[in-house]
Order: sequence, then C-alpha cells, then structure tokens
Amino acid sequence: MMISIAGLIAVMVLAFLRLPIAFAMGVVGAVGMAYMTSMSASISVVGRLMIDTSQDYGLSVVPLFVLMGQFVNKGGLSRELYRAAFVFLGHLRGGLAMTTIVACAGFSAICGSSVATAATMAKVAMPEMRRLGYNDALSTASIAAGGTLGILIPPSVILVIYGLMTQTSIAKLFLAGIIPGLLGVLFYLFAVQFSVMRDPSAGPSGPRSTWPERLRALRDVWSVVLLFFIVIGGLYGAFDFAPLNITFSPTEAAGIGAMGAFLIALFRGQLNARVIGVILIDTAATTAALFSVLIGAWMFSNFVNLAGLPADLQTFVLSFGAGPMTVMLVIVAVYLLLGCVFESMSMLLLTVPIFFPLVSALGIDPVWFGIVVVVVTEISLITPPVGLNVFVLKGVVSDVSTGTIFRGVTPFWVADLFRLALLMAFSGISLYLPNMMN
Repeated sequence: MMISIAGLIAVMVLAFLRLPIAFAMGVVGAVGMAYMTSMSASISVVGRLMIDTSQDYGLSVVPLFVLMGQFVNKGGLSRELYRAAFVFLGHLRGGLAMTTIVACAGFSAICGSSVATAATMAKVAMPEMRRLGYNDALSTASIAAGGTLGILIPPSVILVIYGLMTQTSIAKLFLAGIIPGLLGVLFYLFAVQFSVMRDPSAGPSGPRSTWPERLRALRDVWSVVLLFFIVIGGLYGAFDFAPLNITFSPTEAAGIGAMGAFLIALFRGQLNARVIGVILIDTAATTAALFSVLIGAWMFSNFVNLAGLPADLQTFVLSFGAGPMTVMLVIVAVYLLLGCVFESMSMLLLTVPIFFPLVSALGIDPVWFGIVVVVVTEISLITPPVGLNVFVLKGVVSDVSTGTIFRGVTPFWVADLFRLALLMAFSGISLYLPNMMN
C-alpha cells in the first residue's frame, strides 16, 4: 500500500508541475512496475498496452462518437436548437439563460462532449444575451454549466470509457444517464431563477413568440430529433420488429450516428473539402489525446494492482465494518476534493481502477456508481480553481474575467450538489430505466 500511495503522490506532483496527466500516470506506472519487477517487463507491458489499445474494437466507439460531434458542430445545428428553445422560454425573466441550458442539453444529446458543447454554445448564446442586456456573470455561467450536461446525457464519451474500463454495459449506462441528465437541466433552470430573483436586472425578459413561430422553430430541429432517435433507438432495439429486426451495438450506433451527422451537415451545405479535412484532423487529435490518457491510466492501473492497493484498500475498509453508503460518501468526498485540481477525464481514469474493486466487493451497483462518479466529475468542470469549462469559455469570451465566470457559476454547482445528494439517496432514479432492460 505504501508503494501505491507513493505512486499516487508522484502522479499528483507531476500533474501540479504541469506534466500532462497521461504522461504523469504512464511514467509513474512504468517506473513503479520496473521497481517491482524489472525494466524489461515494464517496457514490454507499455508496448503491449499501446498495441492492444490501438487495436481494441470496443474502443472504436470513441473516435466515431467524437466524429459525430464534430459533424454536428460544423452542421450548424446548435443555432436551430437555440432558436427552438428561445421561442418557448425567451419571454421569461432569465429566459435566454434558460434557453441556453435547454439548448446545451439538446446539443449534448448528439455531441457527447462538455467542452465542445460549451465552446459551441458560447458563440451562439453569448451575443444574444449581451444584446438583451444580460450581465456577463449569468450569461457565461449558464453556458459553462449547460456544457457539463455533455458528459452525462447519451451518447457520452466518458460513460463509454467508464463502461470499457469496468466491463459495465454501455447501453445500460446510457439509459441510466437520461433521468439524471434531465434532472440536471431542471436544477440548472432553478439556479437561473435563483440568480434573477437576487438580481432582476441580470436577466431581463425577451419578446414573446407566437405559436406559428414556435411550430416553425420545432420544424427546424427535426434532424436533431431524428439523429438522436436513430442512434439511441437502434441501441435499445427500437427497430427490432419484423421485417427489420435491427439492433445496434454501441460501435454500430456510433458509426451510424457519425454517418447521419455527416449527411445532415452535407445537406445543409456546411461541408467542403477544407471543412472535412479540419473535422478529420480534429477528430484524430481528440482521439489521440483520449487514447494517450487511457494508455497512461491503464499503465498506472497495472502498477497499483500489482502493488495490491485495491485489495489492501478493500481489506482496510471492510475491517471497520463500514456500510456501502458510508464508503460511497467517503469516495464522493474524495472526488469533490480532487475535482478542485483535476479535470474530469483524468480524475475518472486515475481513481476508478482503485475504487471500483472496492465498490464491487461491497455489492454496489456498477451502473449507479458510474452515474454518481460522472455527476461528481460534472461538478469539477465548473468549480474553482480548475473548472475546465470555465477556462474553455474564457478562451471564447476573452473580455470576461475568470473571476466573473466563477462567481456567476456558483448557484449552478450548488444545484449540482443537491442533485448529487438526491441521486445518492435514491439510487432508483438512475437505475429505473436500466432495470427495464432486464
């Protein structure tokens, strides 16, 4: 256990020294394995992990969902989603901020990336909110918080990676993320209302739309609804009836989603050779970054497993007779602390190999645990000092200070804590839909 703890401390020190987390975990894992076995064995494991990861068919779902999100982004669907939400909510006080939250949820359903959702919606929503006189704190906060929904509402890349790491059904994880994701939208709408109650001038109401305008706006988002239905419906057997009898695997669903997003962007006239080249390069870069983190995490996981940390931790915890909920509360507290200094994916990959064997031994449902972990990592995206969505937004809206964004986002992460408590207290909220598959 002492060797493992020294390895954890080394990873954190290297991360604080600004070494990319993928290399921090990989280097510590390789050095730790070399110390416990031999240098040649460690090098052999590194090489095998790199080959196996690049050739793993299950991991092909990751670049396909990333590619789908890139085509959706370039297809201009974000504006139609924003317009559809605006015609229903824009006339309310704080309506544009609520519009942003709902549009982010819709965009997340076909994108799967929090960072991409926040960056894209900032370009759409920020000019409109400034035009109507919204203050910068509420405007940027609604975008940063709404963007966090991208890692929970299916299809979610982080849920895919969690499922692959823990051998948990990706289909069940996607189903489990739907109700907590919708609760996230609802709680964020409450956070907007709380903000405008404190300062009515922060979010003035916009013009009221007529019903013909609302119907036209809904008509413009049919492609988004269709794409989501095909990807998610095929995954859960919505087309499994005669004469079709079609059910998608996660990889097939991702491939069909990527092709569907490509066709939508193509028919909208948003694609040309240059744009397609940019999309492919961005997809390759994002996938390479994710795979680098995965390889580093699995190298570190092999080290801590060889050192016996998960087994020692399990023995240590069980010796106290702590119940599953007590252990979960401690794990969530650790995640909340780590979230102040680590970004979401790094935190997940660093800790799941350590905690998952423990929660499995305690009989905790792996699907529920995955949703709780992802919700905690959502909170880390908007909490100081390392809220990744906040800094992404700062890069897009450079004239707004980071302090202003963090100040505005406070009611949103407080709302997230209430949602987390609700999901912890009532596991059936997350497990209701997955249990229907059994």
